[in-house]
Amino acid sequence: MSYISLTTLRRVFLPIRTAVTAATLSATIFAGAAHGSETQNSSARQAEPADTMQSAGNTILITGGGSGIGRELARRFNDLGNTVIVAGRSMAPLQETIADRQNMHAYTLDVDDPTAISTFSQQVVKQHPELNVLINNAGIMRFEDLSKARDLDDAEAQITTNLLGPIRLTNALINHLTTRANPVVVNVSSGLAFVSRSDAGTYGASKAAIHSYTLSLREQLKGQVKVIEIIPPAVQTELTPGQSSREDYMPLDDFMDGVMGLFAQQPTPDEIVVPQAGFLRWAEREGRFDDVFGRLNAQAIRNKAAATVS
Repeated sequence: MSYISLTTLRRVFLPIRTAVTAATLSATIFAGAAHGSETQNSSARQAEPADTMQSAGNTILITGGGSGIGRELARRFNDLGNTVIVAGRSMAPLQETIADRQNMHAYTLDVDDPTAISTFSQQVVKQHPELNVLINNAGIMRFEDLSKARDLDDAEAQITTNLLGPIRLTNALINHLTTRANPVVVNVSSGLAFVSRSDAGTYGASKAAIHSYTLSLREQLKGQVKVIEIIPPAVQTELTPGQSSREDYMPLDDFMDGVMGLFAQQPTPDEIVVPQAGFLRWAEREGRFDDVFGRLNAQAIRNKAAATVS
């Protein structure tokens, strides 16, 4: 769905919020948060992480930190006074992320490999015992033609990277995270988890699954770990070839400004949804699903036709 088209559609259909309020996004915030003065007792302070991610003083692990959203999250959280660990398949782009910065570290990690995840998790906890925030950002997107039999390597790769990777890494680190102060798990899904795009069927399915997994994780960790979901719209990154220069996609800096503004809210929203993503996120709730689905997939059909001609 294009950035420009989303703006147009918002004028045609029911308007979405132009600002995400704490009241809306905290509807499922955990009960029992500590509110009051600095004279609260220590047990009350321990309830605070159930509502809020502290802005500074964290040690944050971000997968897929070598480019795009992962790189920008790493740099912006580091700018706020956090120690940031970036992980990814190749060291060179990770080194570009952390270049000339203090309190940043890089590790290679293949999130498709269960053994690598286990080894890495033990290493990172040993070397960074203060680790208290995990951001599962690594993901891949492949366009697919579902209308005929095909090789399923791309489909299987997306499920492994986008779904099993976060599940495995969270599982490997959860016992450690629950012992830390202000623990947080952040999963990155997609607007396509809520309105599917036909030429990215497996991608959307993997992100819908991550959304469902995040809901379950949040419920089971209630009162122990803050669980947050970032739901991006179409953003100018290299998630797919040429995407970073598509004018109808949301500029990465604009997206990150919105994301960090929402992270700064007190309490931190359970879902980080900028308005451009909200058009997809709330389509069904606001009675716009059929219209948005049709228009989104009309664009997908046009893209397929253009690719065929070229």
